[in-house]
Amino acid sequence: MKIALSAAETSGDLIASSLIVALKQNQPNCEIDGLAGDKMVEAGCNRLWNMNEVNVMGLSEVVRKLPSILKLRRKITRHYISKKPDVFIGVDSPDFNFKVEQILKNKGVKTIHFISPSVWAWRPKRVKKIKESADLILCLFPFEVDFYRKHNQKAIFVGHPLAEILKPRKDFKSNKNVLLMPGSRESEIKSLLPELLEAVKLMKVKDRDLTFNLSLASNQHLDWVKQSIKEFDIKLSVGDAHKKISNSDLVLVASGTAALEVGLLAVPMIVVYKLSYISYQIASRLLNTSEISLPNKILGSKVVPELIQNEANGKNISDHAMKLLQSDNSKLVQELERIHTLLNHQASSKSAKAIIDFINE
Repeated sequence: MKIALSAAETSGDLIASSLIVALKQNQPNCEIDGLAGDKMVEAGCNRLWNMNEVNVMGLSEVVRKLPSILKLRRKITRHYISKKPDVFIGVDSPDFNFKVEQILKNKGVKTIHFISPSVWAWRPKRVKKIKESADLILCLFPFEVDFYRKHNQKAIFVGHPLAEILKPRKDFKSNKNVLLMPGSRESEIKSLLPELLEAVKLMKVKDRDLTFNLSLASNQHLDWVKQSIKEFDIKLSVGDAHKKISNSDLVLVASGTAALEVGLLAVPMIVVYKLSYISYQIASRLLNTSEISLPNKILGSKVVPELIQNEANGKNISDHAMKLLQSDNSKLVQELERIHTLLNHQASSKSAKAIIDFINE
């Protein structure tokens, strides 16, 4: 059995790695290769192309790297046309993966898209393109299946793989630790970190006992971050976000999968999000939901603060952070604990079974 995987960003790498483990448990002799990050390789994927070549954020940022991204996509497509897998699975990154899926589907390759794009949030007309690209959608959130049913697209709710490894922390005692998680992409880090550092400066004035940590997903932007924080008393670490989240009173986190990870651990957070001016102007016009962050979308209300674009400034972040740090957050934590209950469905095993059943249809 030959399975092709394509993950083009950090969150996809993490989720795909759990899927690979489950597939290997179900089919020990299956061959898995593709566009992969480090975690996928550790799980047993043969990396044919490196995820870092395409891991970018925002419309204007994509434009800068577009020629190399398109070249790689053509290379991947040609490879799997000549060496057809039993199934091609695009993991997240719809703008990158759907074109590959569409071409391969037309060539007779079975296609699955794992992690639905946020069609329920913005650009719902994309469902037409999705139907042309993917035979099956594996959905992480229950509300997504309802959307696809209305459009006659085959979709299965499998739960979220992160809910298998991340559970609400217990018996936490306040320690005045604040964790900064400025994202994984260069554009994210460079737009958010200066505002987070300004917030750190203001918060330290208000409470000298606060301690600050900063967690990066990889070493990719380590030097730039080290240089940026050299005048701050901030402990920097790489690849240990889950441990650091669990040991924090508050997390200041970039919107995306990282915010969901904080939510699954049921830790108070402030979600921040900032794009380039052009990217934001385009995205804001296409938005179709009042909740930006996954924790709020899953819970159906603004449970955690969302500071978007101009609101994601140092003073505003500091004000919201101090308010949370000085509050009794027990009700907030109870709300966040619901996220784990809603998403914990043994997603990787369920997904692996769905994939193998689909191959054997």
